[in-house]
Amino acid sequence: MRSIAATVMTPVLFATYLGIGALAHDSHFSLGWALASTVFVWAGPAQIILITTLGSGATVIQAAIAVTVSAIRLFPMVVSVMPMLRTPQTKRRHLILVAHLTAVTLWVECFRFLPQVPRDRRIAFIHGLGAGLVLVCLMATSVGYGLAANLSQLFAAAILMLTPLAFLLSTARNARELSDVVALILGLLLFPLAAKLDSGVDILISGVVAGSIAYGVHRLRARA
Repeated sequence: MRSIAATVMTPVLFATYLGIGALAHDSHFSLGWALASTVFVWAGPAQIILITTLGSGATVIQAAIAVTVSAIRLFPMVVSVMPMLRTPQTKRRHLILVAHLTAVTLWVECFRFLPQVPRDRRIAFIHGLGAGLVLVCLMATSVGYGLAANLSQLFAAAILMLTPLAFLLSTARNARELSDVVALILGLLLFPLAAKLDSGVDILISGVVAGSIAYGVHRLRARA
């Protein structure tokens, strides 16, 4: 609970899910459906994709494919967190809930909090931190759903923008290795160039190029 109160992500998530709750209301989904999507999808961008695709008349299969493509970005985050949690006694079933809870928010905070937690208690810590953040988002979804009639579209869009801004600041704060700094700076610098390609995957292109260069820098330093 102290960790939930200590992270800047908590108020950012609350504000973000106010917007998601309002979006679900305006798209004519029920409150129960909106709360279920928060629990089972547990990723703001994927929820927005799910709501907007289904709300626009797309089929369930089309929406599922779109959400799955969005969720692929979380796979490397899960892979990077798992070695921080495993012990010789850890079984795969112990990591199922952790894998589900590892969205961008939790991934960022893992690198800040886990070094301070004994390894044999880290899985329980992630269960508590993740479940607490989900509870915050469930409350925000309910409040946003109820306030939807009073939220302007501009305000709803503005609070949704808090999430990527908070992720950027948190990633910059947690960038301790040179390779982290190189990846972050190059990603920011290359994105405007990638955007000119008008490919639809501008962030992916700039991220892969920046990350590859940062990995090369890391390997060169390791050999030196």
